[in-house]
Amino acid sequence: MAFELFNSEGQAGYASGFLVVCDHASNALPEGYGSLGLAQAEFSRHIAYDIGAAEVSRGLAAALNCPAVLARYSRLLIDLNRGADDPTLVMKLSDGAIVPANRLVDAFQDKAEFQHRLETFYEPYHAAIAGELARIRAGGHVPVILSIHSFTPSWRGVARRWHTGILWDRDDRLPKLLLEKLRAEAGLVVGDNEPYSGELKGDCLYRHGTLNGYPHVLVEIRQDLIAEPKGQAEWAARLARMVGEAMVAPYMHEISYYGSATD
Repeated sequence: MAFELFNSEGQAGYASGFLVVCDHASNALPEGYGSLGLAQAEFSRHIAYDIGAAEVSRGLAAALNCPAVLARYSRLLIDLNRGADDPTLVMKLSDGAIVPANRLVDAFQDKAEFQHRLETFYEPYHAAIAGELARIRAGGHVPVILSIHSFTPSWRGVARRWHTGILWDRDDRLPKLLLEKLRAEAGLVVGDNEPYSGELKGDCLYRHGTLNGYPHVLVEIRQDLIAEPKGQAEWAARLARMVGEAMVAPYMHEISYYGSATD
């Protein structure tokens, strides 16, 4: 199976309206792919997965008593947080590492393998998210999507000062509330669309949040803060408390179409 479905048993987990997603949860590869021609050490790096993000996602879903959908395989196989027509969907070169087995995998060269990865790993993951959102709607709630990622402490030798970043496109409902709450916490340096931008055409939140009018946010956490269980639990509890407090706003329970800066 291309995804892990966490905390979805029964209907109790759908009472809050929240859904947690983790696009880069795993550094595993399915049977038959070996190591894609890479040295095994590469799979401990950010190019393979978001360190700590899976554990934070499960902790957050448990604290909110909501379901979570997590990727079961590495983004080196196919990046679930890209549109199906994005040229970086199957990475051939990632942070200096050439991925030999991906060299010809695209819509123009090895089309059969490209289509196989779409149909076997990419679409089932997104179908699982769509299914969970439908269950939340069936329970009478407007879904609120929380996407959890992590980023490296430095990039190209330059330290990143942020502890966390809130990424968003035009729908600012949940982002503005989380930015306010995180910035009120002593000692936290919080990025607003930093270290990355949330304006990405066709990404996971574009597909499931923007196009459906559901409140959504992508939370980036610096990897050294969530590399160990203690930090993972702290961040899961912090985010659960803050998004729970944000739900008092009436607009968090409405379907509203903000569009995208990428359209």
